Amino acid sequence: MSRAHRKLLAFQLADKFVLETYALTKSFPSDERLGLTSQLRRAAVSVAANLVEGCARETQKDYRHFCNISLGSLRESGYFIDLAVRLNYIDIATAQTGLNLYDETARVLSGLIRSLKGNPS
Repeated sequence: MSRAHRKLLAFQLADKFVLETYALTKSFPSDERLGLTSQLRRAAVSVAANLVEGCARETQKDYRHFCNISLGSLRESGYFIDLAVRLNYIDIATAQTGLNLYDETARVLSGLIRSLKGNPS
């Protein structure tokens, strides 16, 4: 059973989060290109990519599994943004749009996961 990931609010928010993450990391120091910049970008992309993969899975259990992986990648991304602020790679005002999008995505994705727990098919 293939689901339309583009219609999923959690995916739409995750996709926006990826774009915001790329914008945020443009100002990171060049010596972080292979470090925090790369890790944060990969984690953010993983949020959306795991939702896409989960939507293509046959069973609800597999779908939920990939949604959980997506949430884990989102939480990882949130930590990296917080770390970038503490390392003074970006200021909190610059990070705020990404953090707000992080919060909204986490709320929606967590709700999706909760809704899938009650449906074992």
